[in-house]
Amino acid sequence: MKVVLDQVLCRRERFVLRADARLGEGLHLVSGPVGSGKSTIALLLGGGLSPTEGRIDLIGIRRRLLIQQFAEFHLTGRTVLEEVASWGLDPSMLPDLAGPGVDAASDPFRLSRGEQKRLVLGCALATTPDLLVLDEPFASCDLRAKRRIGRLLTDRPGLTVVLTHDTRYLPAPDHAWTIDGGVLRSAAVAGRT
Repeated sequence: MKVVLDQVLCRRERFVLRADARLGEGLHLVSGPVGSGKSTIALLLGGGLSPTEGRIDLIGIRRRLLIQQFAEFHLTGRTVLEEVASWGLDPSMLPDLAGPGVDAASDPFRLSRGEQKRLVLGCALATTPDLLVLDEPFASCDLRAKRRIGRLLTDRPGLTVVLTHDTRYLPAPDHAWTIDGGVLRSAAVAGRT
């Protein structure tokens, strides 16, 4: 299972991003400051954006899922319970997915941003896509939720790409990347040679 970004160039108005990389199974961290192109890479990997030049090959990947920074983009249910069911998940998983204190009958759009994020990330991680792309997964999360997400990412099978400027709660990645000057580059993984 891998993703090949073959001489990819993506133009978005005046912004240009270049990527030539191979991503294999495991946890990939893509870091860079706000505005560097992390969301553009996320959209390319998730299928929400096509490259202007080059191509993206998904090898051995049957199902991919992009979770964008704002959880409300992913909500579809009228209640939290309907939301869980919309992901094809067993409603009995609700306490594990949504976290403590979230009522099954609640309108998911009335939850706090942190509760929405916990719910969406919990559902996404429970569905186990081959390729999971998470754009700023720690945004709007409290410390406990950040630690929980980090633990869940450690054991996830397949290929996971986390794009974030906040790496404090992320487990040690298998592969690290940075975006510098509009170019995706391989970076050293701390603690690995």
